[in-house]
Amino acid sequence: MTTEPATIVILGASGDLTRRLLFPALHRILAEDLLSPNTRLVGFAIEDWTTEAFLDHLYQGVEQFCGGIDAAAWAAIAANTYYVSGDLDVEHLGRLRELVTGPALFYLALPPPLFGQAATALGEVGFADQSSGWRRLVIEKPFGTDTASAVALQAQLRIHWAEDQLLRIDHFLGKDTVQNMLVFRLANRFIESVWNVNNIVQVQITAAETLGLEGRWRYYDGAGALRDMLQNHLMQLFALTAMEPPSVWSADVLREHKVEVLRSVRVIRPEDVEMSAIRGQYGAGEIEGKTVVAYNEEENIPPSSTTETFAAIKLVVDNWRWLGVPFYLRSGKRMSGSLTEIALELRPAPSRMFGSERAVSNWIVLRLRPDETIEIQAVAKKAGLGMTTEQVMLSTTDEAAGGPEYSAYEQLLIDAVNGDCSLFIRGDEATEAWRIVQPILDRWSSDGQIPRYASGADGPPPPAGFFDEGRSWRAVGP
Repeated sequence: MTTEPATIVILGASGDLTRRLLFPALHRILAEDLLSPNTRLVGFAIEDWTTEAFLDHLYQGVEQFCGGIDAAAWAAIAANTYYVSGDLDVEHLGRLRELVTGPALFYLALPPPLFGQAATALGEVGFADQSSGWRRLVIEKPFGTDTASAVALQAQLRIHWAEDQLLRIDHFLGKDTVQNMLVFRLANRFIESVWNVNNIVQVQITAAETLGLEGRWRYYDGAGALRDMLQNHLMQLFALTAMEPPSVWSADVLREHKVEVLRSVRVIRPEDVEMSAIRGQYGAGEIEGKTVVAYNEEENIPPSSTTETFAAIKLVVDNWRWLGVPFYLRSGKRMSGSLTEIALELRPAPSRMFGSERAVSNWIVLRLRPDETIEIQAVAKKAGLGMTTEQVMLSTTDEAAGGPEYSAYEQLLIDAVNGDCSLFIRGDEATEAWRIVQPILDRWSSDGQIPRYASGADGPPPPAGFFDEGRSWRAVGP
């Protein structure tokens, strides 16, 4: 279904996000006739480029990251793309007035410290005024660096923009498996009926990767794994997993349910941080048969850096559905494998009747990476004589056979143009997520030491009491 024509303005359009993700996504949805071919695309950045030079820059990115060019889609882009150069101030942003005359989406593909400045300047020019059509502002994570900065950013954004005009984007929410998790859980009674404390003993949410910094040192060394992954991406997966079933598919209802879960998370007291949170920094080791250096030996990283490259937290939800069920969130670099998944362990069934002294747990696993699948780990009889049992995996791959491949940005861009806020983050949701991790940030910032783990391992060992007896992390690598 083609959307109505609008103007999409990308601020910071000369950067990597635009070249690698945004324009390839726009190209794909134009090729699939999911966006009006008359959509006007405006790039704004400080580089003194012509529109032709900007299009040449984009063409290389689309060709590389889309695996080729769709002639009709690129013709639509070339015919409707404009470039304006300038600083993020009223004078230079005012140059956009003649290009933005109706409905418009402003996408801040900028460094996070510039979000507030850009939003204010756009508002002062008058671009938040909706008298000539809807106006929306898209902001990439992170939404602040701690609770205080998140609250300050929210206040600055709201000077000119209403909350329903603000679309805080977390690309994890655009992944098909994340949306399918809601359908899988809520459309199947046999799943929803076990999705509670009566049947679930623990939930593990993991985002592990074998990669190191990959050129992101400038941002990453000032952020670390807790800010980069847990406070936003994994917190979103947690909220969607733990929320109560909404009565209707509505942005307001869905986001209110997520906020309600975050508000129900038990406060981590300063004295409990040591047992509720783990951090570590990768040392030298071996990844996929290649020797790699330690984090503090990476180019541009200070040898004394205490930035964590692995972070894990244990959350307890004080509500009727989940009381007593621990949620474990972890993310790390230079681990033994690349894996992103949500895994729920069911309480084991009695096993002695089949001659086993050890109960075997069932797992429900929703995997986002390396492949998008839903798996149920079960126990069945092994073929042959006798009553020997074995573990079996019931799985479905969340892919459209032979269909086009999409990143998360296609879905989110279409939703942004259509005004569907369901997969975007509300302001109070962002600040509640910061509230949860703030005690951990405070404690770690005052601690000058950080445990090391070898590259190719799965992080430092958890402290006593982090896991219940007999439980541990699920395997990451092969």
